[in-house]
Amino acid sequence: MKRVRLAYGKSGLEIALRDDINVDVIEPRYIQGLSDAAGAVREALRHPVASKPLRERVRTSDTVAIVVNDITRATPYDLLLPVLLDELSHVPDDHITILVATGTHRPTTEAELSTLLGHEAVGRFRIVQNNAQDRDSHALVGTTHSGNAIWVHREYLKSDLRILTGFIEPHIFAGFSGGGKACLPGMTLLETTLRNHCPAHIDHPKATWGVTQGNPIREEIQEAARMAGPGFLLNVAMNRDKAVTEIFAGDIEKAHEQGCESVRKTAMVRVSAPYDIVITSNSGYPLDLNLYQSVKGMSAAAQIVRKGGAIILAADCWDGIPDHGEYKRLLFEAQGPAHLLARVRGIPDCGLRIADCGLNGTADKNPQSAIPNPKSQGLLCQDSWQAQIHASICEKATVHLFSDHLSDEDITRAMLTPCRDIAARVDQLIGVYGPEASIAVMPEGPLTIPYLCP
Repeated sequence: MKRVRLAYGKSGLEIALRDDINVDVIEPRYIQGLSDAAGAVREALRHPVASKPLRERVRTSDTVAIVVNDITRATPYDLLLPVLLDELSHVPDDHITILVATGTHRPTTEAELSTLLGHEAVGRFRIVQNNAQDRDSHALVGTTHSGNAIWVHREYLKSDLRILTGFIEPHIFAGFSGGGKACLPGMTLLETTLRNHCPAHIDHPKATWGVTQGNPIREEIQEAARMAGPGFLLNVAMNRDKAVTEIFAGDIEKAHEQGCESVRKTAMVRVSAPYDIVITSNSGYPLDLNLYQSVKGMSAAAQIVRKGGAIILAADCWDGIPDHGEYKRLLFEAQGPAHLLARVRGIPDCGLRIADCGLNGTADKNPQSAIPNPKSQGLLCQDSWQAQIHASICEKATVHLFSDHLSDEDITRAMLTPCRDIAARVDQLIGVYGPEASIAVMPEGPLTIPYLCP
């Protein structure tokens, strides 16, 4: 038997495939973790890209915001925070605020904060989480070239320096994570995020994995971060073991560009022809916590599956579909992928009203905050972007989901096919596509950027 281990939850998932089938394993080039990661972080902060050293950027009297990811990301704060705070040792604790860039995600619980940041940091510093629904906690900083009004959390704006942290990996529509994403969508008002993630942007051919230049979503993210004021970047790259391989610090845009180029070289994998069957993961814990996040694994596989082919996704989904946000409702109310896409894209007689999309609370509080919904923009609704990508993938291929925490009913209502045994499902699909069916396995899911190049 051919044994392949998929990144799944905290423990992984081993699958055994028959020896008589041809399987290509597609994964990033492995880079060994740094032997002295803490020392490398310190070196990067003292010799940053296109910036003065961090310590020289901050005076004792300055206020500092350290912007951190939420629980959905695996940023190694146990490594980064001690070094970062040591470089800021001349700044009083009450001048430092930790901002949790939740974006449109649910709030991070107290227990999750302790896991994420450590008990000492949670007890030592003031922590503020972004609530994208609360207009009063945000302020308008300007309008982008595309006409998006950029509303950013006031705590972010009032700090003398914002330190944006995170890690760089391939991203489903922003090209790569990291960089200014800690600002937009991390610390922005919901309506700002909705316009950045609007259907036209999601449909743009350059709003995809590994592309930053000409990507309307990524370019507006960078524009918003510039508008929001002075910042300093601390991003890392990691391997499949979650060990840090590189550090990128300094100017938000230039350091991020350097990081994207580096990650692109290890993550991009050329494929000469599309596959009949692609088996993928969502890179394991914490990214596969729910189905919403696991669309990333589906999308990575969709880059190399043929039209009418099959994707088998293994995602733990301990957080469900989830129940928070609008993604689940959009999926469950749809009559199928084509119907959902029509609703999101604003095709007549298929659209949803703004009040249907979780924005009515904001609109009731301030009528001027209601978001116009012209047909050219389509549906401006929380999580519509993820539902849009989900439906697009389902139009291209059949998606089979293996999950220990979702029922067959929920999987089916999400327009997917339940799978309880991946090896057995592969055998069944070979019966459909024939004994010469081409099969690919992506053990690390969206940490890989496969691309077709005949």
